[in-house]
Amino acid sequence: MPTIRPSRHSDVPAITAIYTHQVLTGTGTFEIEPPIETEMAQRRADVLSKHLPYLVAEHEGRVVGFAYCNWFKPRPAYRFSAEDSIYLAEDAHGYGTGRALLAELAVQAERAGLRKLIAVIGDSANASSIGVHRSVGFEPVGVLRSCGWKFERWLDVVLMEKPLGLGDNHPPGAV
Repeated sequence: MPTIRPSRHSDVPAITAIYTHQVLTGTGTFEIEPPIETEMAQRRADVLSKHLPYLVAEHEGRVVGFAYCNWFKPRPAYRFSAEDSIYLAEDAHGYGTGRALLAELAVQAERAGLRKLIAVIGDSANASSIGVHRSVGFEPVGVLRSCGWKFERWLDVVLMEKPLGLGDNHPPGAV
């Protein structure tokens, strides 16, 4: 089982490599051109500057996955809701890495004061991402049909959500 830990700046090359593969071959992200390391480092710094979690899964000294969350929308009313992102190296699937990474992300997001994680999953045929989200308590809330165009085909977006902590049963700040 991998070790889940906070990401470090030195993880950026591995994070970039994992994401590049997903951009070029997968439909879990709708990016078309993979970002370079400096862009990935800036994105990581942005997440951390908001005091939100950015984690990696490490197995035998190698980063095999990463996950983070960032504000769902920039307006202040959304400040208790974040969108999660999770990506694994191609050879890390099927070992529970994604589940462990996403479960820890939810724990860290709750500690950061969030009340809801939102999954915006590219491609309704992305059974592995839908499955890993479901395995840690996300519930489906909708599908946006044919809203992305990648690899010469239309792709859906699956929306899922997971309440954190007290969820919407109490106002923010309640314990």
